Amino acid sequence: MKAITIVLFAALISFSSILEKSNTLITVDKSESTVTWKASKVTGEHFGKVNISNADLDYQNGKIQGGSFIMDMTSITVEDIQDEASNKRLTDHLKSDDFFSVEKFNSSSLKITDAKTDNGKDYQITGDLTIKGIKNPVTFPATVEVINNKVVATAKITFDRTKYDIKYRSGSYFENLADRLIYDDVNLEVKLVAITN
Repeated sequence: MKAITIVLFAALISFSSILEKSNTLITVDKSESTVTWKASKVTGEHFGKVNISNADLDYQNGKIQGGSFIMDMTSITVEDIQDEASNKRLTDHLKSDDFFSVEKFNSSSLKITDAKTDNGKDYQITGDLTIKGIKNPVTFPATVEVINNKVVATAKITFDRTKYDIKYRSGSYFENLADRLIYDDVNLEVKLVAITN
């Protein structure tokens, strides 16, 4: 009986250790991390930034296993327009129901569901991207580097805005837009910096 108790106790310790390792979350430094957006139209493009309000990475044995980040949509900025009035006009429009409905949905998020890599540096990531309360899967390339005690993950994510009920001037839904057409694809460049110890 005593031997069985010892075996069970050892198994419990081992199981606890596995659970601890499977939740090796490292906190992302929001001050060093960035999300840059870019959208194109017939007559050009616009780009800007969105603040990260919360993020973490599941980093085990030198590899990314999972993670997530949340974007504060109230912080969205336009970087390519210098005129203050024009900048505000586009920023307010992006926050309106034509685009991100920020008053109703003040955050967007991405949660990693799968991370494939052969070398621990170049990844094929799959995750759930949620915008305006609508969740869709996305797959994208990412690169992870360890610089001193920092894990630096960079990724380029392309998503179809119409899948998130953002159909304003989309050629997929409206005809004869001519030079008023805005392309459906939106690009995000994400950089997450986390401290390993």
